[in-house]
This record gives sequence, C-alpha cells and structure tokens, in this order.
Amino acid sequence: MYSAFGLLIDGEWRKAADRATIPVYSPVTEAVIGHIPAATEADQDAALAAADRAFAGWAATPAWERARLLRGVADLLRARADDHARLMATETGKPLAEARAEVMASADQFEWLGEEAKRIYGQTIPGRNADERLSVIYQPVGPCLALSAWNFPMLLPARKIAAALAAGCSVVARPASEAPGSCMAIGQAVIDAGVPGGVVSILTGPSVPMAERLIRSPVIRKVSLTGSVGVGRQVLRIAADDIKKVTMELGGHAPVIVHADADPVRAARKLATTKYRNCGQVCISPSRFYVHESIRAPFEAAFAEVAKGLTLGDGLSPGVTTGPMIRARAVDSALALIEDARAQGARLLAGGGRPAHLNHGHFLEPTVLTDVPDSARIMRDEPFAPVAPIAGWSDFEDVIARANSTEFALAAYVFTENAGMAARTAEALEAGMVGINETLLATAEAPFGGNRQSGFGREGGALGILDYLVPKYIRHRLNAA
Repeated sequence: MYSAFGLLIDGEWRKAADRATIPVYSPVTEAVIGHIPAATEADQDAALAAADRAFAGWAATPAWERARLLRGVADLLRARADDHARLMATETGKPLAEARAEVMASADQFEWLGEEAKRIYGQTIPGRNADERLSVIYQPVGPCLALSAWNFPMLLPARKIAAALAAGCSVVARPASEAPGSCMAIGQAVIDAGVPGGVVSILTGPSVPMAERLIRSPVIRKVSLTGSVGVGRQVLRIAADDIKKVTMELGGHAPVIVHADADPVRAARKLATTKYRNCGQVCISPSRFYVHESIRAPFEAAFAEVAKGLTLGDGLSPGVTTGPMIRARAVDSALALIEDARAQGARLLAGGGRPAHLNHGHFLEPTVLTDVPDSARIMRDEPFAPVAPIAGWSDFEDVIARANSTEFALAAYVFTENAGMAARTAEALEAGMVGINETLLATAEAPFGGNRQSGFGREGGALGILDYLVPKYIRHRLNAA
C-alpha cells in the first residue's frame, strides 16, 4: 500500500537505511494493510541535515514565489482527492465522504496560508528623533518539527507544513504510524509542485525515542504538536531544555450549553451529527451536553434517533456513516466510561456496546447517556469516542461553572436564539473557540487552538503563520556621526 512512498529526504522517497519496517493495521479488519519504513538514527540525521541546508534558500525565496508553490500543492491535492480519500479511508476506516472533505480542507490550508505569506506585515514606529527610523520585521524561526495525530491524518500535518512553508521555514514531519499515508500524499504533492528538495522531510517509525531525538536536535527551532495532554507535557519538558518555540494543540472536552429558547430537535440533530463524525474521535467534538430542563426530553429523543439511525461499517462501503475507532483499547476505554456513568445513575438511551453484527474491527455503537452526574468520569475525562453524555440545567451561573470545571479549554458550543444570551455565554465559557448555533469550527481562514491544558498557540488563519515567525526590532540612525 505504501510502495510509492517511504521516508522523504532531500526530495526523494527512500527506504530505511537498514530496510526495517513496521506494519500498519486496518481498524476495520484488524489485518495488516502495509508496511512503512522505521527510520534509523542515520535517516533522522539525513532528514535534519536536509532541512538545515534547505532553510536558508527557502527563507530567501520571495513570498510571492512561496505562495505560487503552495497554491500548486493545493491544486494537486484537490485533483487527487478521490485517490487520497480512498487511502485515508483504508487507513482510518472513516467514511469516504468524510475522508474526501478532509482532503479538500487540507488543500484549503495550503491555498490560504500560501496567500498569507504575502501578508507578513511588519511595523514602522515613529522615532523620537528626525534622524532615526524604528521598525519591526518578521523572519522565519528556522527548521520546524511537525508531530501530528492519526484522527485527521492529512489535515493535521497540512496545517503545520503549510504554515511553516508559508513563513519561510523548512519542516520535518512525523505522522502518526496508525495512518501515515495521507501525510505521505502531501509529501508527493510538495515534490510535484516544485518545492525544493529538503524543504519538507517526512519520517516514519516508532515515536519513541524518535520524537525526543528530533526535538533535541540543534537543527530544530520550533515544534508543533497535535496530541494528548500527556504527550504535550513530555514535549514541553524536552523543548524547554533548549528554549524552543512550541505550538500545542492538545486534548479537549467541549461543553455544549443548550438554552431554553433553542429548537431542541434542530439543535440535537446538528449536535449528534457532529458528535459522531469520525466516530467521535475529534478533539473539538461536542462531548458534554448541558440542556435546559424545559427542553431536555425532546432534545434527548431527537439525539437518540440520530444515533440509532447511523450505519456502522467499513468507510469504503456505500451507505456507511460511521467507521471504527482506531484501536481496541480505545473501545475498551469508552466502554469503561459508559459502565462508570451507568453505575452512578446514568440511563442509556442508545447504543452502549459493541455492534453484534460486526465480528471484527474496533467498532462501538453510537451511544447516548442521560441523567449523567457531574461525578461520572465521562464528564471529566476526554472520551474521544462516540459517546454522548447529557445532563440538565436550570441556573445559568451554575451551568457555566460546570462547563468550565475541567482542565480542558479547547472548544465549546452554545445554542440559543437570543443574541444577548449568546454573547454572554460565549464570553463566559473558558475555551479557545466557541461555536454559536454552529458545530463545524475548523476552517483555513480562522485560528484553531485552545487554552489552559488544551495547549497554546494557534494554527490556521492570520494568527497561524505567526507561530512560525520571530520578530526583529531595528533602530536605524540615519547619520553615521
């Protein structure tokens, strides 16, 4: 499956120096779907050296030329969207429609950020004296390391690679071993678009100790991670030794506050459709549902109806709406959360177990729980699963406190027809992103990221490129005397 790819070093695909490989498994069949190179330390050093050599030339490339090349990458991804979607669906099990949408969203990242390369504006500051000029310019930080997760195997690396290239940085990317092919497809588009060799490198293989070794390399000046809070802490500790610039997009546990004036059926259908996208394995997935008591019954009925109407199976099969979870232990963790909630009084409205008709693969029924107490683990721990816990509320200040009670602060959602209440709720929620009557937050032109233990820094939009730049203040005395 990966025969056309490998390790991308100096603009060429290579096997590992010792020819070692690791298997990639299908979450649908649990069978091996291919093998990828396990990069040796020599391979890692070659990629780092290539990124180091390529940086100066790429940083000096005019912004308009960088923009042209990145637009070429975007065009190639769109032209190859059907093939890339099949590759992604094979690796992750997600439905083809979701996979194709992700490819198109990845292309948008390259187009938008490529254009943003033309808008890296500095500052001119009025000086106190007639013979001086004060200014601020932005320069690329240097070679970057992009560490991305498996749940959006093309979009996540696209955000990092596109931003780095737009800023004038070279980049070494390490995709997740569970679904590496989509990042490799980006690498091929980069080659075919004419981006110079060495500007983008891709390394695959076991994450430990590779990631630590790459972070510690003196070549790398900035690290971007999409991953768990635990992994984020480890990366921060390592990067701190050399004071390296870091962007962190970590876990989330997005609260949803549904006000009494919202249409309960319409809100439930929209939220449920979003909740079960990618089998619930989305960091900004709505995952704690606080519904006003006056409309909770119709909301719950509509939500459960959506859950029961979904079709589980292989994302490559027609009619399938929901694929598998990525691994067996993820299913086990989700089942433990369900069991804990039910033991504390939660009621099951839909799902709750493995589907009886699928005897292989990492599948879990779309699940709805109600009367879930705040003490249940699922209200504190990120579920990252197709499990929706619903609780009621009646007092505004109380529900805000409950919504803000976790360590996470990535995304949050509000449903109301009252503009004043929408603004009041959005401002009170502690999150890096808030959707009001909307659940699809990610878009190339807007900043994506969280606060508190959900991370810091932003990806995408005008703010996204800034994390790959460093400011330089210049004070210029015009006369030499």
